[in-house]
Amino acid sequence: MKTMISTGRRLFFCACFFFLCGPFLAAQNWIYLAGTPQGLYGINRYGAPGAVWTGGQVKKILFTGTYWALLGDQGITVSRDLVNWEPRNRGLPVKTIKVFEGGTKSFIPAIQEIKDLEVHPQNPDILVCAVKDAVYLSRDAGQNWQSLGMPPYRTNGIKAVAAASMPATMLAAPAPSAPATAPPSSARDSQEALIVFVSHSTYGVHYIDADKPRSGWKELNQGLETMETTDNPDEVSDIAAFVPPALPGPPEIFVSQTFKGRIYRLDWEAKAFTPLWSDGADFGAADSLSVSSQSIRFVRDGEVAEFDRAGQEITSRRDLLNIYFRAGSAIGSELNCLYALPPNGGFGLSELWLLREDGTRPERQQQALGREGLYIPANHAMDDSSLAPYLRIMAEKNLNMAVIDMKDDYGRLRFSPRNQALLSRGRVFWPVDLDHFVTTMKERNIYLVARIVVFKDPELARREGGRYAVWDTAANKPWMGYYDTRRKKLPPGESYDDQGPQLREILPSDDSDYEILRTYYDERWVDPYSEEVWEYTAALAEELISRGFNEIQFDYIRFPTDGVNLSSAEYRWKDPGMDMESAVLSFLRHVRSRISAPISIDIYGANGWYRTGARTGQEVELLAPYVDVICPMYYPSHFEQDFLAQDPAELRPYRIYYQGTRRAGYIGRGRVIVRPYVQAFYLTVAYDRKYYDETYVLREVQGVRDAGKPGLTYWNNTGRYTDIPAAD
Repeated sequence: MKTMISTGRRLFFCACFFFLCGPFLAAQNWIYLAGTPQGLYGINRYGAPGAVWTGGQVKKILFTGTYWALLGDQGITVSRDLVNWEPRNRGLPVKTIKVFEGGTKSFIPAIQEIKDLEVHPQNPDILVCAVKDAVYLSRDAGQNWQSLGMPPYRTNGIKAVAAASMPATMLAAPAPSAPATAPPSSARDSQEALIVFVSHSTYGVHYIDADKPRSGWKELNQGLETMETTDNPDEVSDIAAFVPPALPGPPEIFVSQTFKGRIYRLDWEAKAFTPLWSDGADFGAADSLSVSSQSIRFVRDGEVAEFDRAGQEITSRRDLLNIYFRAGSAIGSELNCLYALPPNGGFGLSELWLLREDGTRPERQQQALGREGLYIPANHAMDDSSLAPYLRIMAEKNLNMAVIDMKDDYGRLRFSPRNQALLSRGRVFWPVDLDHFVTTMKERNIYLVARIVVFKDPELARREGGRYAVWDTAANKPWMGYYDTRRKKLPPGESYDDQGPQLREILPSDDSDYEILRTYYDERWVDPYSEEVWEYTAALAEELISRGFNEIQFDYIRFPTDGVNLSSAEYRWKDPGMDMESAVLSFLRHVRSRISAPISIDIYGANGWYRTGARTGQEVELLAPYVDVICPMYYPSHFEQDFLAQDPAELRPYRIYYQGTRRAGYIGRGRVIVRPYVQAFYLTVAYDRKYYDETYVLREVQGVRDAGKPGLTYWNNTGRYTDIPAAD
């Protein structure tokens, strides 16, 4: 009996031991950790996966020497044993997503998207991260975060951060008026300063002495390759700090560039970057630097590469590429990041979307991919005779897509809805015979896209006493943007010719010899925070899909940008914790939950070129998970006229569309199709006056096709398409 009891106890204690410690012991069998949209997985030496943490998406994996840190959609999550996990987000900014279901609204708080996370190479207690418009520092392993603000950028657009203790003697001397009560720092006592680095999509790299944040941010761009025809360094994708083991000297700082295959090393004393490696191409990628004494591993298009620091040679790590595909196949999910555990590695790689194969797009995107077509003004689709020229052009030019307004820039419905509730929000105006139009297009295998103008909506803005309108707090009425022109008064009997489509009024000036001509933009806006506006838009989209459209395209999903009186615009539907980005995301989340068809959105060209949602709330990086297609308007006439106009200047349209299409794809991490609008119209600006002709449009098209043939839409709001190139 004693033997049986003793054996039973041993079995009991063994069972408890394996129940409590088994996961930790199993974790020791992992040779790789893989971050996916579903969580963190381990891969053993046989290639078999196992779930480690499934609390959210994992985009980056860090090992600090004492604990693991994950960066994902839940912010920052930490574990010491790969078993027990805890969030470490105290002090980081929160965004609020508004949910509207069944007539009731609720709110989902979420950590704002963190752009990057890095650990100090010598002190695991020090972490640094950044959101779109601020850098955050933790000195207690993420338990608490403090904001360092950001450099004096005019827009958001942060991409990467890093922290390291650099020689303080190479910093500017402290100001004599600096307070004697400045907090002590062991780093400073040893002639080192805690330096935090940050990169921005437009303004390059800056750094700050984190022990003296009042000293301000300083620029650090010397030596970086600039974007052609500009003074701006092309975006820095990653910053890596490395301390050579057993070697004297400060940490080494390396950076790579997002849209060029370039890697640099920082000369801290000279405050300049020295090129280490270049692929020599005009466009490429280098991201996710992993530095050792011998080499620098990084990710670029289609491969994991390794730069030999001694031999200055570059090799392809096909073993790591094969692990990426094998692990993804075993887990049943694409990988966002990978970490090779010691003794087989001890390094991590992120931004693995660069390795993704084209055939892995979801079904909705497969339907939308490669479509080339026309925007057809609704006025020109009223009958067979007015539509015939467009059908002929599409047949001759081998086009397979048509985009047409179903709710136009004036808020008018260009079809007769079956859902009569829609008429309480919109007005039917000169409707297209929708059933006949859809049938005509389907007979020719034309992919149909319904364009819906969303927040620029004069019709809805004037309804119910301006209930849905952006409000003017100064005038206490629906807001309208305007600009003022000061002009000299004319003698009695004479007058200016103020006739035109825009609303104008004459106001007195502070000088009796002058007057103010106030010109209002031909726009009326509804509140992007309004869930009732979202619901109206979703109901429109549902009906149009049910009546034969293949795709819904939303335009003007943004805030107003024009008017000297923008400061008086009030958004009365805004709920606490929301900002422009969360309004747009909440809207897209709402319509995404209602329709299963492909969704496309139109955006400014600048918002597709740079990693920013400045002025409009249209940030590609944040919008990409909610939509299938992004349609930037890269019209050369709308950029500065010398932008990318280096010799030969006539190739400027090609450069803009090739680089722009690829840049937006990189910013969206390959999760969306980039289908640009192609400028098929002439504008009286300097470049167009000199170069606009059929080859201008042809070069735009060649740029898009050379960027991967994602598709394109010709835009001419008058419907004149004599300039578009032949089918071949």
